[in-house]
Amino acid sequence: MKLKDIALGTLVNISRFAVAATFIFSGYVKAIDPQGTQYKIQDYLEALHITGYMPDYATLGTAVLLGSIEFCMGIFLLFAVHRHLVSRLILIFMGIMTPLTLWLAIDNPIKDCGCFGDALLLTNWQTFYKNIILLAGAALLCKKPLLMHRFISKTNQWIVVIYTMLFILVSSTVSMYTLPQFDFRPYHIGVNIKDGMTIPKGAKEPKFETTFILEKNGTRKEFTLDNYPDSTWTFIDSKTVQTEEGYVPPIHDFSIQTIDTGEDITDSVISQKGYVFLFISPHLEVADDSNFGDIDRIYEYCQEKHYPFYALTASTEKGIQHWRDITGAEYNFYITDETTLKTIIRSNPGLLLLKDGTIIGKWGHNTLPDLTEESPALEKTPYGHITEKSITQKISEIILWYLLPLLIISLLDRIWHFSLWIRRNNILTRYINFLKQKRK
Repeated sequence: MKLKDIALGTLVNISRFAVAATFIFSGYVKAIDPQGTQYKIQDYLEALHITGYMPDYATLGTAVLLGSIEFCMGIFLLFAVHRHLVSRLILIFMGIMTPLTLWLAIDNPIKDCGCFGDALLLTNWQTFYKNIILLAGAALLCKKPLLMHRFISKTNQWIVVIYTMLFILVSSTVSMYTLPQFDFRPYHIGVNIKDGMTIPKGAKEPKFETTFILEKNGTRKEFTLDNYPDSTWTFIDSKTVQTEEGYVPPIHDFSIQTIDTGEDITDSVISQKGYVFLFISPHLEVADDSNFGDIDRIYEYCQEKHYPFYALTASTEKGIQHWRDITGAEYNFYITDETTLKTIIRSNPGLLLLKDGTIIGKWGHNTLPDLTEESPALEKTPYGHITEKSITQKISEIILWYLLPLLIISLLDRIWHFSLWIRRNNILTRYINFLKQKRK
């Protein structure tokens, strides 16, 4: 084999591993956080002014499909499954994404493209340069697909296809039913909210402004905290924007205001000693109400044990009243930015448990803690302590249930094909004859 051919084969396989690793990582972090991917898709639609053309179920389905396709293409490329087809699909995919990210880099309608979810944040120009490299690698793979060495035979590659598709779809389904397995956001379990909002000494402080949209007699106006009107105005929405650059702490957009006066009670909530429950619902109008009975029982438990219970939402008073009408909710509601609530927990509604301002528990509406008025105090239950699995444990589970079986299958496949090659070429017979002749 010529040196030129060896160099080309090496370059092809290096490109293969680089492109495959990027697609696997990008696809997986999207697939295990389908709601986060859905929010990013909705940001794109809003930037293109076509939000109304895709309902929520369509954007959620697109999010699951996008993450699954990326992950599957990465795995198939890694194992050299359907080399011609997969390399062409990846080239087409990059041919679409590269111009899209160029538009993002030039116009900057969205600050983060969401390529790697919340796991890795890149600027739009960094994303474009990354895609240029991937596009070049995909073009090389598409031109020389047969130079990619197989990790599993053509006969058994269907096992990798089926197993990978099942794995990623189950992962997305579980994440939607519960919560994402990996939480890369600043509000993950173990974080102290107040510490996350702290700016180091000497750092330039950015400035933010919260604008409230209120309505009176059919007229809507925007107000700030400085000119917040009286209670005759009806709250409609709020938004927080950065007005000056500076050091931005991990948690910079968390605030809690009362509905009637707009009073900021954030510090008093996150500075409380002991346990505090936060009921989270970005929009009560579309919140899942199938488990409202469990939420009511938890609120009654808090009343019995004297634990503070705050319901945070970005809904209008009409939406809040609708929730109360259908659930009989007696807890008080407070206003928090919609994006912040969506970042805190990927469930509508969801529940947070703080202890001395530190997040020690997060539950989606399908997996709420089993607490009633007869339950013991939180410190005597598993819910009152951090029981989150470590990242090492989570990665170990993925290796155990997905990677290890694939590696074992690949190894057995290679051994089987090696034995076929030996039998096909009579290697064993030739070796035995060689030994006999040598003894003579």
